[in-house]
Amino acid sequence: MTPDPSIAQPLAPAEAVRTPLSLRSEAGVSIQAQVVDSGAGPRAVFLHGLVGLNEHWELVVDRVQGEMRCTRLELPLLSLNGSDCSIQGVEALTVQYLDEHVSEPVVLVGNSFGGHVALRIALRRPDLVRGLVLAGSSGLFERTLVKGAPIHPSREWVAEKIAELFYDPSKMMDDDIDRAHAVLTTRQGKRAMVRLSKTARRNNLADRMNEIEQPTMLIWGRQDVVTPPSAAQGFLDLLPNAEIVWVEGCGHTPMLEAPDVFAESLIDFMGRLPSGG
Repeated sequence: MTPDPSIAQPLAPAEAVRTPLSLRSEAGVSIQAQVVDSGAGPRAVFLHGLVGLNEHWELVVDRVQGEMRCTRLELPLLSLNGSDCSIQGVEALTVQYLDEHVSEPVVLVGNSFGGHVALRIALRRPDLVRGLVLAGSSGLFERTLVKGAPIHPSREWVAEKIAELFYDPSKMMDDDIDRAHAVLTTRQGKRAMVRLSKTARRNNLADRMNEIEQPTMLIWGRQDVVTPPSAAQGFLDLLPNAEIVWVEGCGHTPMLEAPDVFAESLIDFMGRLPSGG
């Protein structure tokens, strides 16, 4: 039987357990997730964005897994259908994972759509959350990258849109461009991207932000054009226990463009949290 990464004994920093995981959505559909677990200590659970992967956290995890247990949860967002294909559906799947496979409150680390999911979980299930680390999170304001997308987007068009996520486009990965292009040229992939983007934009959390009492660290690129600095300032003003790390020369994905800053900030934040959650 494959060991469950969420209840296994603490791992040595250099080790990692990669495990497929089946979750049952609220619509009764079996959803195949991927979990990567490494390190030892207080746990951080990493949540990716709409076109994100577990691998996008590797540069940060490599730097912090000596200080904490790192669990990366990857959901097949652009393969979801029906009610599962929404910010609410993804939140439900993530809560199910935390409820059934994690035995302690955790720090949720979320980029973009993943940060929005983390905020919703902190509101719905504060018992599951010790703290939040948000990078380019939606939830207040975000600019969609799929508006006006051609019916059959070219690889060049996809590359141009992905480049907008970065201050330094050289940090883009060719594999990400190829993968996004392959997905967005399918009816399913494009439909899921549009639906997930719309449900996120419609779910503005401004009126409920003051209910989130968990300590929150914002790690934000000064040159983020998707969730611009004004969005970060909005979070900082509305969240009762928030602080911010501004990253210069960085766009929407600081874990890829500035992994050293991200890792140092995460270690500092985790070290200052009250013990026992």
